[in-house]
Amino acid sequence: MSDKKDLSQNSANYPKQSQEEPGLQSLMSPVPDDGATSYIGHERLKNKKALITGGDSGIGRAVAIAYAHEGADIVLNYLPEEGSDAQEVKGIVESLGREIKLVPGDLKDEAFSERLLEETVSFFGDPNILVLVAGKQQAELDIANLSTQQMQDTYATNVFSLV
Repeated sequence: MSDKKDLSQNSANYPKQSQEEPGLQSLMSPVPDDGATSYIGHERLKNKKALITGGDSGIGRAVAIAYAHEGADIVLNYLPEEGSDAQEVKGIVESLGREIKLVPGDLKDEAFSERLLEETVSFFGDPNILVLVAGKQQAELDIANLSTQQMQDTYATNVFSLV
């Protein structure tokens, strides 16, 4: 008998769902646990300053919230279309007594990436922590269905934005 849980049974209870890209966490059902109420911090990042990309939903959101629970102030980058999710994160971070600056923009744009760093330094000085979560993925069953633009956008987001 294995001690491993069969996660496929759990996922059967969730309705199939999809959204147009870039999708909003607030429209998911059920909404994922981002740690806002379930995570307890211990001030491990007290007075640290973090720049987090892709911080409006998913892993980036959970990281931003956990960092705030741990005492960090945050600059949060997200795509402009995901502003409602970013506003939710801002409310959570501020309710934890931390400072947060939202900076919408697309990391594929090199000029924006430079401006993001400038705004970060202007907000709280040099960051102590850089969390690069922003990413792009579009699942395709057949590689022939990938357009050149899709490949360029994915590469620019996932690779160039890290440089």
